[in-house]
Amino acid sequence: MRRSSVLFLLAYLVATTVASAATFSGRVVSIADGDTLTILDAQHQQHKIRLQGIDAPESRQSFGKVSKHNLSSLVAGRDVIIEYVKFDRYGRAVGKVLVSGVDANLEQVRAGLAWVYTDYEGELTPSDRSLYRAAERQARSLHAGLWAESNPLPPWVFRRQARNHSEGTPRSAAATMPPSTAPGAVIGNRRSHIFHRPDCPNYADVSAKNRVVFATAAAAEAAGYRQARNCP
Repeated sequence: MRRSSVLFLLAYLVATTVASAATFSGRVVSIADGDTLTILDAQHQQHKIRLQGIDAPESRQSFGKVSKHNLSSLVAGRDVIIEYVKFDRYGRAVGKVLVSGVDANLEQVRAGLAWVYTDYEGELTPSDRSLYRAAERQARSLHAGLWAESNPLPPWVFRRQARNHSEGTPRSAAATMPPSTAPGAVIGNRRSHIFHRPDCPNYADVSAKNRVVFATAAAAEAAGYRQARNCP
């Protein structure tokens, strides 16, 4: 197949994927947290919405309440449009929340009150993925919101730790950090001299015998460690 034909096919697939996104509208009637809300449509039916591509701090985490308040200030009581492509296992529509043309998902990241959700960012359009990533980098550099902390704990790590604790699962090296590891600490591998921040995919995967704990990424680098390449 000629190169021009391949490019045309790729452009067509992207266009049809974006076009397949469904939309509906309603008024925001409640905010559960920084990435979940409920709307009421014209037929007086309620719909729970999970903001796509981002993950906000849980209510029990630092900045959890601040994140919820920020989302509330953006959309509470207002008419919104939801662009969604799927429902999650809880029956929530997962999508972008638009209020007067403003992307509330992006605004949460821009304010430093949500992470780009690395496990699901592939569901974002390429343009949104680029925008969200740039917004997170800017929030980090400005120490905005949760980035005022040196090593904020990502909510997916927080939930995993809480789930393992509630299920009584032994605290294995692959599942959770040992009790001596403070939340937000940087984990290094003494064999590879690679370190992982809390928001890195393999943060909890370093074996106990090879684990080295640092207070900050700067401390790890000073000790001769380098950041894992798959960190955001």
